[in-house]
Amino acid sequence: MADNTKKELRNQMMYQVFVRNYSKEGTFKALESDIPRIKALGTDIVYLMPIHPIGVKNRKGTLGSPYAISDYRSINPEFGTEDDLKSLVDTIHKNGMKCIIDVVYNHTSPDSVLSQEHPEWFYKKPDGSFGNRVGDWTDVIDLDYSNEGLWDYQIKTLIKWAGIVDGFRCDVAPMVPIAFWERARKEVEKVRPGCIWLAESVEPEFITHFRGMGVTVHSDGEIFRAFDLSYDYDIYSDFISYIRGKSSLSDYAAAVNRQESIYPDNYVKIRFLENHDQMRAHYLIPDEKALKNYTAFIFFQKGMTFVYAGQEYGARHLPSLFDKDDVDMSPQDGIDMSGLFARLSSIKRDGIFADSVYRMTDKGHDICVAVHEKGNRIAVGVFSLRGESANVEVSIPDGVYKNLIDDSLVDVSHGSISCDGEPVIIITGV
Repeated sequence: MADNTKKELRNQMMYQVFVRNYSKEGTFKALESDIPRIKALGTDIVYLMPIHPIGVKNRKGTLGSPYAISDYRSINPEFGTEDDLKSLVDTIHKNGMKCIIDVVYNHTSPDSVLSQEHPEWFYKKPDGSFGNRVGDWTDVIDLDYSNEGLWDYQIKTLIKWAGIVDGFRCDVAPMVPIAFWERARKEVEKVRPGCIWLAESVEPEFITHFRGMGVTVHSDGEIFRAFDLSYDYDIYSDFISYIRGKSSLSDYAAAVNRQESIYPDNYVKIRFLENHDQMRAHYLIPDEKALKNYTAFIFFQKGMTFVYAGQEYGARHLPSLFDKDDVDMSPQDGIDMSGLFARLSSIKRDGIFADSVYRMTDKGHDICVAVHEKGNRIAVGVFSLRGESANVEVSIPDGVYKNLIDDSLVDVSHGSISCDGEPVIIITGV
């Protein structure tokens, strides 16, 4: 873990936006008008997917993937101008939030500025032509970080954007040398103290597959040397396997609990139900009561809560990366969890969620009990992940407590509560 990573990041919520598909206009200005609503959800950090121009050669779809960047130092004209970006970030700041942007440093589009000006900075296939190491990424070519000049160029680029934004989400970060990220962090810190670094870490299967091919891919343990936060992909397959009924809740709980002992004390995972690469939560979890429980659980988990635009409205459709495909920013199936998000974000600001020993337990009936404990304080969460009712054992003294989610009273009797299928969060101690 980066030495200066603050545990307080665990108290926060990040909101992901793909500018193209967030609104009909698909511009910075259109997004700017909605910033107060995003703030009202309890958001701390707005994360913008890539904002740079997209290559034309080998383009996927009609508009191309934002991850096939042609120029790291320019703005995608479909979104607006650099001044428009500055205005958006200024509004985000005025609303008490921070803004981070996507950094895609493993690859560029085949017709990128760098491929034309510095072809020697790229990975080459045996025949000497440009290529990439992940075969289905046909619209990009990989960079080669054995070139010192590339390091200097990329870091200067980060410094440029750090003059505007508050941090970076780094795409497929494990395929770029850790030493590069460590140096970049030190250099950027000089111009943006407290810069936020989020790594898109990768699944264990991805790591072992490419290591078997002789490609260096870093583990989460290595990634944490340079980054404040990483994705939850090390256990995401356990999560999906449980949702699909292929494994037990106990299996997933064991994976979550394992993180507490294998990472540094100040590790911060982003906890998500969905993102632009994964299925929508409401698609995976059709039942509204179950979806509400999963949502409360993700906020309760140890780490930063991560939300993809539209999740608050139960969006089922995952927008295309390659075409204009607007998110329907209105309640789907009558679902509007905006108030729930705001309440959960408020609960999450309690200090116990930043600094605690955390564990979760399968209590049967697809109900998990999760616990944060620090000194004489304890936060208990009861989450019925199928929305079922049951008596559930909890590790707090008998008595009447307030459910912080809805202010209802919860009776703990003989060491258990009667769960009616709704999520419960209780905090005791002073």
